[in-house]
Amino acid sequence: MAQLTLRELGEILLEFQFQDRDSPGVLDTGSLDVVFQDLGYDSLALLQTTGRIQREYGVELDRDGVASAETPRALLDLVNTTLTGATA
Repeated sequence: MAQLTLRELGEILLEFQFQDRDSPGVLDTGSLDVVFQDLGYDSLALLQTTGRIQREYGVELDRDGVASAETPRALLDLVNTTLTGATA
């Protein structure tokens, strides 16, 4: 099964970013360890993002894991670990 890439995560997140931000919170390797809030994403944006990931990738993400994933790296690790486990 495919892995979620940083680019794909960034594309999904951009759809749910704060509407009042002046500039988009673009994800790159320099933002992997930046807290989502500092990138312009609130808890609703993350809820919508994880919902879309679950639908598109056909996996159920652990709620506690999602709640503790405060950075793009942590969310990518959670999603990709879940995807790997789903194919095992």
